[in-house]
Amino acid sequence: MSFISLRGALGAAALVLVSAPAFAHATLAVTETRANAAYRAVVVVPHGCGSQATHTVTVAIPEGMVDVKPMPKAGWTLETRKGAYAKTYTLFGKPVSEGVREVIWRGGNLEDGHFDEFVFRGRFDGELAGKTVPVPVTQTCATSSVAWTEVAAPGQDPHALKTPAPTVKVLAANASAAPAAPVSVSSAWTAATPAGAKVAGGYAVIANATANADRLVGGSFEAAGRVEVHEMTDVAGVMRMREVTGGLPVPANGQAELKPGGYHLMFMDLKRQLKEGETLKGTLVFEKAGAVPVEFAVRPLGSKDAGAGGHHNHH
Repeated sequence: MSFISLRGALGAAALVLVSAPAFAHATLAVTETRANAAYRAVVVVPHGCGSQATHTVTVAIPEGMVDVKPMPKAGWTLETRKGAYAKTYTLFGKPVSEGVREVIWRGGNLEDGHFDEFVFRGRFDGELAGKTVPVPVTQTCATSSVAWTEVAAPGQDPHALKTPAPTVKVLAANASAAPAAPVSVSSAWTAATPAGAKVAGGYAVIANATANADRLVGGSFEAAGRVEVHEMTDVAGVMRMREVTGGLPVPANGQAELKPGGYHLMFMDLKRQLKEGETLKGTLVFEKAGAVPVEFAVRPLGSKDAGAGGHHNHH
């Protein structure tokens, strides 16, 4: 496939896409567990604070989560803060009234254009069975911070929150948790377009929970005639874009990120203007996992981030 110059048919709309770095809220890679069972919490932090690198990640342990043990992380100093629980719980037949209430990784350098994972283990008490539990996460950067701590009120759409806390659904102890999705797509977004624009970019984080590598080979978008996977490259100081042939690799037990300035989706032959605040449906098609439904949040025209309302979709 030949290179397509951004100075040509794409015009100003494509330039907007190139300039915007991805931004999405912190999430938990596994969003279901059974009460009283060991739960491996993987906190995915996909950006810094604006353009600043993150140097501290703090996780507030929710009430009712006991036996918490964090995983050390190379390049980061690990700290735990212990305290009393609001009540006494039973762990392996013995009463426990205090434990880890906060886990802190500090001293690292997570650049805004990168993502990383922070891991700890724990157990949810049986009284939380049937509930969706928030796990607040705070990122701290040089001069700012982002606190993912908002919790949706009853009946409120969690996607309307600006800084939602990651959540995990606790099932009854004798229930079977849903198997991990082979491929999941999180934080999917696009930017609003000017009137008459015929192209737009799509961005997301793709996670592969299997031991087999996969490939993103195509997709669809309700407001576009077709979807292609593209790559941005610097050719003699000029940003150019080309279609990826053969599909985008998604590594086994790993992730691939679609972001401005790198691999991304191109929504071609737009049927109408994309407007801020909309949520538009699409599908990503993988070589092995098949079709995965996705909802793309439409952010403001010229956005430099993905906002806080990314959607999480599973196959």
